[in-house]
Amino acid sequence: MTNIVIFASGTGTNAENIARHFADSDVVNVAALFTGNPRAGAIERMERYGVPCRVFSREQWNNPTEIVDELRRLDTRLIVLAGFLSMVHKPIIDAVGGNIINIHPSLLPRHGGKGMWGMNVHRAVLDAGDQESGITIHYVTEEIDGGAIICQRRCPVMLGDTPQSLAERVHQLEYEALPEVIGQLAARL
Repeated sequence: MTNIVIFASGTGTNAENIARHFADSDVVNVAALFTGNPRAGAIERMERYGVPCRVFSREQWNNPTEIVDELRRLDTRLIVLAGFLSMVHKPIIDAVGGNIINIHPSLLPRHGGKGMWGMNVHRAVLDAGDQESGITIHYVTEEIDGGAIICQRRCPVMLGDTPQSLAERVHQLEYEALPEVIGQLAARL
């Protein structure tokens, strides 16, 4: 059984999807949710699945010794960023041997980097006139959206799309691909 920890900052729909998917798994155990946002919707969603939640302060994040200790105590083998909006510090990446992944709502390297999250990404795709969008699951490094790509899934950009309508299609890709990739990685760890 591979213990994973999910980091999320917002509503937590991807975190909940992961918890639901692996609720009865003999390969993946969702050991905890970590967040720096005490009002994150992800907390309530994860509590429904009995997943413990750890809220950390900005100070703890910037000096992550306690976070690293907790990851080790949980025997964390993989960290999954699911709507987590802070840069991850090297001690946290190192604590899991670089086994930390992120899901990005575009086809990297397009529309990645600083400020490219949520609706900002979908607006950028539409403003650029891209014919397709999608998701990228990639390893996390100290460079924003700079880690090796694990998986990409594509969807068309439709005539008349708004950032919201594009986001809905992209989100469906996230729901399908993220548990699949987690399962594949966990089976190898």
